[in-house]
Amino acid sequence: MDADLSGRVVAITGASSGIGEATALACAGAGASVALAARRTERIDALAGRIGSEFPSVRAIAVTADVGEETEANAFIERATAELGRLDALVNNAGVMLLGPIADAPTDEWRAMVHVNVFGVLYCTHAALPVMREQGSGHIVNVSSVAGRFARAGSGVYNLTKFGVGAFSEALRQEIAPLGLRVTVIEPGAVATELSEHNRPEIREVIRGIFKDVEPLRAEDIAAGIVYALASPENVAVNELLIRPARQVR
Repeated sequence: MDADLSGRVVAITGASSGIGEATALACAGAGASVALAARRTERIDALAGRIGSEFPSVRAIAVTADVGEETEANAFIERATAELGRLDALVNNAGVMLLGPIADAPTDEWRAMVHVNVFGVLYCTHAALPVMREQGSGHIVNVSSVAGRFARAGSGVYNLTKFGVGAFSEALRQEIAPLGLRVTVIEPGAVATELSEHNRPEIREVIRGIFKDVEPLRAEDIAAGIVYALASPENVAVNELLIRPARQVR
């Protein structure tokens, strides 16, 4: 059965590429209006224009934001709600993956991951909850990773941030389930996006070696999982989806 998100409003962070972009297109294709947040203005502007052309029955707005900054996260949620009329779902997708050994690591990489992967999720969720409580409905989707379930040498701080997303999501679920609000954690395995390309060259080579025999998922595969969770009946809470390529072992 095709997913139906008609009349809903979905706010998506990290929407300039990869899973965020694919999720925006999938939600719009299912009938939802979308609010797009990212730091790269030209990309989200172009995506909003594409959605407007391909799906004229929905609205798309682009909001330049670094969601790891509390004021910018708040402004994104405020604009999404004010301009699109409500807020049915927040997809906390923005993330950074900078891998490497803990010893001698460039600590600015650690700060970058905590800034986006942790504070971005916290600030956007904090801003969205009052809106959803007032509506009496809403859905928070946090994009974590298989690295939020299984630690690996060389990804310790990334593991820390993604394990944190999982723990936060479960605590949040317990808090807001009595209000009729839902929480979903999405845990992708290897996905063909630009995420790994932000690493240092020697780290990129290690990543390629680890996954050399694995056909990665497409961003659209993860977007389909997100839409599945969002489109579930109101009395159904899909709390967790772990999605790996068929040949990925860990």
